[in-house]
Amino acid sequence: MLLTDTHTHLYYETDLQKRAGLVERCISNNVERLFLPNVDAASVPKVFDLAEAYPDMCYPMLGLHPCSVKDGWEAELNTIKQAASEHKIFAIGEIGIDLYWDKSTLAEQIKAFKTQIAWAKALKLPIVIHCRDAFNEVFEVLQQEQGEHLRGIFHCFTGNLEQAHKVISLGFYLGIGGVITYKNSGLAEVVAQIDISRMVLETDSPYLAPVPHRGKPNESAYLVFVAQKVADTQQISIEKVAAVTTENSRLIFGV
Repeated sequence: MLLTDTHTHLYYETDLQKRAGLVERCISNNVERLFLPNVDAASVPKVFDLAEAYPDMCYPMLGLHPCSVKDGWEAELNTIKQAASEHKIFAIGEIGIDLYWDKSTLAEQIKAFKTQIAWAKALKLPIVIHCRDAFNEVFEVLQQEQGEHLRGIFHCFTGNLEQAHKVISLGFYLGIGGVITYKNSGLAEVVAQIDISRMVLETDSPYLAPVPHRGKPNESAYLVFVAQKVADTQQISIEKVAAVTTENSRLIFGV
C-alpha cells in the first residue's frame, strides 16, 4: 500500500531530529509521497531544504497563500516567481482566496490569485487552491480563467455536495483531509456520494489532525486515518483508496 499526502507543511519542523521522526513515522504508515505547499517568501528555502533532504519522497510546490496577501505582497510574489524559475516544482500552491480572516483584501487576493493562475498555465502546472469562506469568489475566478491547462486540487475541501460537483465540473479534484473524521462536519456524507476517481488525500499538517488525534499537532503519518475513513464511506478497502488516490496524484502532478 502506498499513500500520498498531497498537502503537508512538514517543513515547518526545523529541528532535524524531530523532522526525521516525522518522516520515519510516515514510512511506517506507508505515507511515502509528500507534496509541500509554499505559503510566503520566507518559507521558500524551508520547502526546498526538505525536498533536497528527501528527494525520493518530497515534492515542492510554490505559491503565495491568500492570507499572505498583505502590504508588499507584490514583492513577495516576485521572490516566489524567481524561485519557481530556478527550481523544479510540481504545482503552484497554495493559492486562492480566504475571507475568514480579512475580507478587506479581497480585491488584492483576487489579483494575486489570477497572477499565479497565469504562471501555472504558462508552466503547464496544476494549482492547489486554498478556499475559506470564499467558495463563490474562488469559483467565479476559475470560471473566468478556465482553459485546457487549468487543473488541480481544491485543498481541504469541506463544502456541500453541490459545491463538490461544481469543483469536479471544472476538472478539479477534491483534497480530502482530517475534517472527514469529524463527527459533525458532514463531509463524510458528501464524500460517500462522490466517485473516488475525483479525490486525493491530504493532511494539511500540522493543522486539522484527524480523529483520534484531533486537537493535537497533525502529521503526515496520520493520513492513514483519513484513508480509512474514506474507505469506510466508500465501502471499499483502504488499499483501494490508497491505490486510486495515489494514481490520481500522479495524474495531477505528473510524478
